[in-house]
Amino acid sequence: MFQVGLVGDVLTVQRGDGSIETVAWPQLRKVWIMTTSDGPFSEDVFFVFEDASAGAVVPQGALPGWLFDKLQALPGFDNEALIAAMCCCDEGTFVCWQAHSEP
Repeated sequence: MFQVGLVGDVLTVQRGDGSIETVAWPQLRKVWIMTTSDGPFSEDVFFVFEDASAGAVVPQGALPGWLFDKLQALPGFDNEALIAAMCCCDEGTFVCWQAHSEP
């Protein structure tokens, strides 16, 4: 079981084994989706959040609605990549959003 929360500006993901992954939302650098061929009876879609120093992985089934809304609010979020990931039944990666580097 996963528990996903936002404490201040820090996305926290607590796994069933008690381990915790955190990502600082203001320093978010990349959001991508990893798919596997394990479905439909096992989790096969995972959202990956990366900041400059850490990452957090959230299975699709544990993704709360408020976090999905926050993703959709990211400037330039690639809904086509999201749709492609949701339609994929094989191993794959789909970048949905990436921060632009400052010149």
